[in-house]
Amino acid sequence: MFAGSYCGSPPALAEIGSRWNLDPVVIGFLAIAIALALKARNRMAASGIAILALAFISPLCAASVSLFAARSIHHLLLIAAALAFALALRPSGAAGGGLLRVRLPVSLTTFTMTAVLWAWHVPALYNAALANIALYWAMQITIFASSFAFWLAIRQAGVMGAVGGLLGGMVQMGFLGALLTFATEPLYVTHALAAPSWGLPGLMDQQLAGLVMWVGGMIPFAVGGLLIARKAWQVQSPGRKSITATGISA
Repeated sequence: MFAGSYCGSPPALAEIGSRWNLDPVVIGFLAIAIALALKARNRMAASGIAILALAFISPLCAASVSLFAARSIHHLLLIAAALAFALALRPSGAAGGGLLRVRLPVSLTTFTMTAVLWAWHVPALYNAALANIALYWAMQITIFASSFAFWLAIRQAGVMGAVGGLLGGMVQMGFLGALLTFATEPLYVTHALAAPSWGLPGLMDQQLAGLVMWVGGMIPFAVGGLLIARKAWQVQSPGRKSITATGISA
């Protein structure tokens, strides 16, 4: 069952500290990416790359094979990394800001992100992704890409659209988390078999994962809303100061 897992076989609790992912392709890609981000002095891009390193290189990668709760944290990190990259984009008139010229509807991107996240939590598809590397990367890429599109749409939207999208994101994440928390039996055979090596019954691990998504899942949307509002204010502030200095605002 675990032969095709990208992060390897599920580790026991005692060995998790030694289970770093040393895949040279992923490490090389992230090393080049963070070097370019630091050269460009783009702290948000560097933060996004650091979050991806935490998700795919640290022992969390292996832990997410054993525990569904760790997988929920992994998914939240993908959403947070997507937020960082959306904020890393320069204004549309600057170099590297071309994506900000593409207007994305908040409703469509919210629906797409929700559909992708829920689809990968269908037990049959989820278990298949943990047993097949191609499906595993399809899960990671689609969750990240749909989340990035969502954050890009939120950044472009007006106040009402952004608030509506953020609330929609919170509601769908909370609802999915609640379903997992109150399920009466383990839904994911992969974790039901592996979680006991950590001293957790499969159902308890699933309930913990649900709480991570239900409560912890609110954090990226709250933080994202604050950061996007702050960035929008910073963009507008120079113009406000200029107008005030010339006396036009008076």
